[in-house]
Amino acid sequence: MHIATCVWQEKAAAMGGGGVGGGVGVGKKGEWRGVSVAAAVATAGGALNCAVSFVVFSLLDVLDVVLCLVYKLVDYAVEAEWKACYCTAAARDGNGAGPRILVPPSAAAPAPKVVRLSASSAKMQLEDVSDTLYVRPSLLADATKKAGPAAPALTVSPAIAEMIRGKIDRPPRPPRQAPCWSDCDCKVCHAWNAAPPSASHLYVHVQAPPMAAEGAAAAVVEDVVFIHGFISSSVFWTETVFPAFSAAARGRYRMFAVDLLGFGRSPKPAESLYTLREHVEMIERSVLQRYRLGSFHVVAHSLGSVLALALAVKYPDAVKSLTLLAPPYFPVPESEAGAATQYVMRRVAPRRVWPPIAFGASMACWYEHVSRTICLTICRHHRVWDRLFRILTRNRVRTFLIEAFMCHTHNAAWHTLHNIICGSAVRMDAYLDVVSTQLTCKVAVFHGRDDELLPVECTLAVGARVPRARVTVYDRKDHITIIVGQEKLFAAELEAIWRSAAAE
Repeated sequence: MHIATCVWQEKAAAMGGGGVGGGVGVGKKGEWRGVSVAAAVATAGGALNCAVSFVVFSLLDVLDVVLCLVYKLVDYAVEAEWKACYCTAAARDGNGAGPRILVPPSAAAPAPKVVRLSASSAKMQLEDVSDTLYVRPSLLADATKKAGPAAPALTVSPAIAEMIRGKIDRPPRPPRQAPCWSDCDCKVCHAWNAAPPSASHLYVHVQAPPMAAEGAAAAVVEDVVFIHGFISSSVFWTETVFPAFSAAARGRYRMFAVDLLGFGRSPKPAESLYTLREHVEMIERSVLQRYRLGSFHVVAHSLGSVLALALAVKYPDAVKSLTLLAPPYFPVPESEAGAATQYVMRRVAPRRVWPPIAFGASMACWYEHVSRTICLTICRHHRVWDRLFRILTRNRVRTFLIEAFMCHTHNAAWHTLHNIICGSAVRMDAYLDVVSTQLTCKVAVFHGRDDELLPVECTLAVGARVPRARVTVYDRKDHITIIVGQEKLFAAELEAIWRSAAAE
């Protein structure tokens, strides 16, 4: 593993120095006293964080139950149907996506699966789901439970049982087209419903080289696929690094930035489980097949890194280079192997009020109805927030991040978070081993040292698993500013990676 920027340089400097002659003088004692005070303050702060977090998240446990009842009543009043949720066993029977059978994990299939009857057809589908969707114990129950993860029980939907016995005889009903009352229905979020053919493809922003003048030799064009992270969209790329590429790069590379299923301007089907299979197949259909990509580079951020690895494993001969930014890779200890998804959920969402990004991740991951309320407040009214932000900043600050972070549905965000980030826990080791041993493409991994959502150890673990990977850690950069604020630097890094891959 090649680390371009030393991560532990301050620690090394701190450990390497001693007093003159190796003695312990007054100055050294003063330093130690200062360190002791700092450690005491840090310990007290940690204890306070734990105490406040316990109170806050215990209240959120109660609030989520109350909101569950509220949303059931409002959903029925507005849309004349009860919507199941993952709070109860009814979630395993539907959750608005058609009847299902939950099949618990086994030695042959380490991740639980759902046998689902599509709401729009009689087609049976076997989907990989994360057990974190329906196994999320309250903070008090989690603190008092016995050691060892509880395996989900096998639940057979009565509707599926009737179908198997031949008692269901009804014509397929069309998938739900109108947005849920709590989702945004603006032209940006719901453009995919305006033209029916677009519902089968993702929204893809394409930046292609200009046409060569007549009689001039056409330059060799290479393709690059950009995949954004969680609650984001293609504008995370198109408004940052795309304008920063050199004229030479814009003339050589055809760039594709996708809005993932459920995000940005892409389709947001209500019956989708937003599984890894669904996300990857939509990228294949919308980019690889539609534009006939024979070989390509991949650049992915955060959650998109999981999808990038899945594509690389599926198309080992087509991927020229693999660039991952802040990949969500948490090596699972052997003691947690039986509950890998639960382990990753606790790492991503530790149920702490500080730092704020961990608090936000915890609310989004642990509380289905609290997170729906957040989406109702922010995402459904993103146009209002955009106007307010423009007024407050007097149009001096670009607001593309509002579109990037607020144009999605709760259904898409909830299932994608659990089925991709948490559900990938049982796949990441195998993916990285394939990249390490079977792929020959260039691998580069970047991380911000101040990333409080996904710690830098995630990237270092990827580098340890893929020894040839080039690992770069940016000082004073976090999950977003690893790109935003240093667009030209990162664009130059990407161009260097692509040139290097072409030279091999």
